[in-house]
Amino acid sequence: MNKWLKNDLRFIWHPYTQMKDCLKEQPPILIKRANGIKLYDSDGNFYYDTISSWWCNVHGHNHPRIKAAIKKQLDSLEHVLFAGFTHEPAILLAQKLISIAPGKLSKVFFSDNGSTAVEVALKMSFQYRQNTGEVKKTRFVALDSGYHGDTVGTMSVSGVGLFSKAFLPLLFSSFKVPSPYCYRCPMGKERASCNIDCVLPLEKLLKEKSKVISGIILEPMVMGSGGMIIYPEEYLARVAALAKKFNVHLILDEVATGFGRTGKMFACEYVKGTEPDFLCISKGLTSGYLPLAATLTTDKIYKGFYADYEENKTFYHGHTYTANPVGCSAALASLEIFEKESTLKRMQEIMPLFSRGMERFRGLPMTGDVRYIGLIGAIELVKDKLTKENFGFKERIGLEVYKRGLKQNIILRPLGSTIYLFLPLCVKEKELEDILDKVYSVIEPISIEKCLR
Repeated sequence: MNKWLKNDLRFIWHPYTQMKDCLKEQPPILIKRANGIKLYDSDGNFYYDTISSWWCNVHGHNHPRIKAAIKKQLDSLEHVLFAGFTHEPAILLAQKLISIAPGKLSKVFFSDNGSTAVEVALKMSFQYRQNTGEVKKTRFVALDSGYHGDTVGTMSVSGVGLFSKAFLPLLFSSFKVPSPYCYRCPMGKERASCNIDCVLPLEKLLKEKSKVISGIILEPMVMGSGGMIIYPEEYLARVAALAKKFNVHLILDEVATGFGRTGKMFACEYVKGTEPDFLCISKGLTSGYLPLAATLTTDKIYKGFYADYEENKTFYHGHTYTANPVGCSAALASLEIFEKESTLKRMQEIMPLFSRGMERFRGLPMTGDVRYIGLIGAIELVKDKLTKENFGFKERIGLEVYKRGLKQNIILRPLGSTIYLFLPLCVKEKELEDILDKVYSVIEPISIEKCLR
């Protein structure tokens, strides 16, 4: 172990990491440089960045256009507080975001990361109700396998127990409804014959409790940390219609799914005419180059706060690095790349190759489910295909896949027993073929070994 890793383990506490694992058997990999979809470590090994450096890298590492935008901005203004001040990159970015956003979104509130973007939406929704006299509407609805961040507010509207269980006494109460998890249908139905029955508990809840519910939050089309659960667009359409019918704010968390991940700029575009009251974005906003987030909302919500100062309707929320000029410049460059490189059009050409490659995994003995959309794919591993029995927490099947993946120059960071790909949109055809071959060469022997035991 070189001196850098020794000092890392001496001084640093890594996120989502059991540090005992690091010290005993799996030290962090020291990355020295990156280019395109490849990361290079201190020993000269490369790894395909198949999870986009935690779902944020869109156009690949070391992109010249984004680097140039950052450098140019640093020559004029690196940061200024955003209360009482403004700057051109923020104005240009807000204009651009509104021009590509779905529905009637017309206002942009900047923040730092996905969790803060969601916190802003929750607080805005809540205070809007107070400002406009709907004071009983104080509760939120979320999906029981949803995930919206690690702060106290976002954990309160998330359902991933592993991440939030230790903090339950800190969280506020929210309503939870079943997730549209087709492979493990909460209603015991088969997708081929169901009528999106998993939305019925939500409909029942709204009929009974809408007078106390301010908003419902969900991730459109793909539930990320819940296991890359990809659900039917009809479910999103039904939820959007119910939210509108019962006067409940529709809060769409596109932190992970935004900026082309699903083949459309925003995942909610799969349902024509979707009109969210709030759209939360981050991660791919700057293509992962700098921290930046935004919460987009409507003029109707904005007007609920617009009043004389003494009425005390101001939205008292902000962050030190709100609308950082360098981050905004990186985001503008990233959005420009979508146009200059026809990113979404190119994706339509490569997505069929990805889909065919993912289908290859369906026949393995250990594969329970295969799901994909855009350049997001997931392989859910199970002990028994017939019963869909999960691997246990202590068995750590995902860790075994991860370790073997590194030997094949590929990063396969698991979500429990679900192995997933979250590819940068710049992936080339030959790279994609190589990645899929490597993933197969990792999972196939493990699947056979487990089957023989």
